[in-house]
Amino acid sequence: MRSGPGDVTILMATRAKPDNPTALRRLRHDLRTPLGHIIGYAEMLQEEVEERGLADLSPDLHHIQMAAKQLVDIVERVFETGPVAAQQERVTDTSAAPVAANPDGATAVEILRAATSSSGSVLIVDDEAGNRDLFARRLERHGYRVSVTPDGKSALHAIERGGFDVVVLDVLMPWMSGLEVLEAIRRTWSAAELPVIMATALDRSADTITALELGANDYVTKPIDFPVLIARVEAQLRLKRAAQQIESLARRLEIQSSFIRNTFGRYVSEEVVADLLEKPEGLDLRGERRTVTILMSDLRGFSSLTQILEPTQIVSLLNNFLGTMAQVIQAYHGTIDEFIGDAILAFFGAPVSRQDDAERAVACALAMQLAVPQVNEQNRRQGLPEIEMGIGIATGDVVVGNIGSEKRTKYGAVGSAVNLAARIEGYTLGGEILIDSRTREALGTLAGIESEREVHPKGFAEPLRIYQITALGGPHTLTLAAAREAFVELAETVPMRFVLLEGKHLSGELRFGQLRALSLRGAQLDADGPVDEMTDLRLEFADGKTAGSCYARVVASGETLTLRFTMRHPACADRLRQLREASSAP
Repeated sequence: MRSGPGDVTILMATRAKPDNPTALRRLRHDLRTPLGHIIGYAEMLQEEVEERGLADLSPDLHHIQMAAKQLVDIVERVFETGPVAAQQERVTDTSAAPVAANPDGATAVEILRAATSSSGSVLIVDDEAGNRDLFARRLERHGYRVSVTPDGKSALHAIERGGFDVVVLDVLMPWMSGLEVLEAIRRTWSAAELPVIMATALDRSADTITALELGANDYVTKPIDFPVLIARVEAQLRLKRAAQQIESLARRLEIQSSFIRNTFGRYVSEEVVADLLEKPEGLDLRGERRTVTILMSDLRGFSSLTQILEPTQIVSLLNNFLGTMAQVIQAYHGTIDEFIGDAILAFFGAPVSRQDDAERAVACALAMQLAVPQVNEQNRRQGLPEIEMGIGIATGDVVVGNIGSEKRTKYGAVGSAVNLAARIEGYTLGGEILIDSRTREALGTLAGIESEREVHPKGFAEPLRIYQITALGGPHTLTLAAAREAFVELAETVPMRFVLLEGKHLSGELRFGQLRALSLRGAQLDADGPVDEMTDLRLEFADGKTAGSCYARVVASGETLTLRFTMRHPACADRLRQLREASSAP
C-alpha cells in the first residue's frame, strides 16, 4: 500500500521534537517552500497560456495549483494552524475556474496589470534560491526592476547603496532573521522612505505582530499568492509616491514661506509675517490697489552732516537711527518700503489691511519722535551729533505689489499718496509731525492738533490743508512734550550773512542781517528785506571768525524773522551756545 503525500507529511512532522519550536518552524517552512514554488510557477504559466491563447493547457495548470494548495492545507492541519488561517491572505478561490472574470469581462491578469501602472525597484531577500527566482520572475513580468539577495547581511549592504523603492523580506532566514534585518533597516530609513513587506509562513504567529511593531509596512504569507504580493507592492509604491509628493509640497511651502519671510521679515512685524503665512490667499504680489496710510520721515540737515563726519561716523549715526525706528515701525505693524539714506518710507494697510491703519500710522509717528532722545543718547556716547526728525503722513489709494526686475524686487507702494507724504514731510521742522486732511478725518476725536495751515506743495494743483499733531488718544495715548521757545536777547547784535535755499540748492544772491536773539533751537534775525515763511536759509557769521554754516527755516516772517535751526555745524553751534550763555548770565 502506497503512502499519500499527507502520510509523508505526518511522518516527517512526528519525527520533529515537539519541545523544539525552532525545529518545527523550520520543518513547516521547508515543507511549504516547494509547494509555494509549484503554485507560483503554475500561476505564472497560467498567465502565459492566457496571453498566448493556449486555453487547452489551462485546466491542467489549474489542477496542479489545486493539488499543491491541498498539500499546503494538509501541512497546516498537521501543524495545527488550520486551513482557514492559511487562506486569509489569499485572493484565489480554490473552487473557482482557472480564469476569473469581472463584470466588464477583464481577466484577473488584466485587472492586475491595470493596477500596476508604473514600475519601481524591488529588493527580494530570501535564503531559498527557488523563492528568489520565482519572486523575480513574477515581479519582472509586471514591469518591476528586481534585485535579489540571499541573506540579511548582503541585503543591508545592498540597501546601503540605495536605489530601492520596496523590500520584500523573508522572516525565517539563517544567521540573521528577517526581523533583525527589519530592525536594522528602521534605524536608518523610515517606513515612508523605504517600505518593507514581510514574507512569512507564520501568518498568525507572534513574528507577524513583531514585524509590524518593528515597522513593517505590510506582510504576505507563504506560499505566496502573487496577485496579492504585486497588489501590496504597488500599494506601498503608491503610498511612497504620495509621501514624496507631500514632502515636495512641504518643501515648496517652505520655499514660499521663506520667500515671504525674506521679503517681509525685515520690514514688517512678526505678527504680519505669521498672518501672511497663515492666509497666503490674502497676498497678491502681482499688484493691487489699496487704501493705505503713508509715513515719510527724514532727518533735518543730514546732508550737511555728511560733509563734516567721517564715513564710519555717518554709518554709525544712520544705524543708530534706522535700527531704532525700524523696531518702532514693526511694533505698530507697519511695512517699511525702503530706507532712502536718512529717510524712511513706510506704509500701513498692506500687505495686511486693518481698520485702524491711519490711527496706527500716527501713533507710530508719535512713538518715533518719542524715541529720538534715546537715539541721541546713543549718539552722545559715541561722540556723534544729535539729530532731529520730521515726519509727514498722508492717506490715499496706491498700488502695492512686488516691484522691480527679475534680479531685484521689493514689495512697495506707488501712487500720489506717496508723493503727498513726501511733500508734507518737507514742511516739517525737527520734532514735528504733519498729516493731511484724509488722515485727520480718520482720527476723529482721537487727534491732538497743535496747529493747521494751508500749503501749496509742488506738483499738486490745489492748495492742501495740513495739521500738526502732538497727541493721540484712544488705546495708544501718546503725547509729545510741548516745545516752548524761550528767546534770550543778545547783549549786542551779531552780523550774519545768509542765502535762500530752493530744496537742496542755493537760490538768489547773498543777503545780510543782524542776529538779535537765541533760543535752544532757534534764533531771531533782523534781515535786510522780507523773506517768506517756510523758506530755508543757510547762515554764516559775517565776521569770518567762525567756520561752518547753520541751516534754518523761517517759521515767522516780518521785520524780524523767527528761525528754527535744522542743522548746525559744530563750530557754528558752539559760538551760538556761547552767545546765548553769555547773554543769559546775570
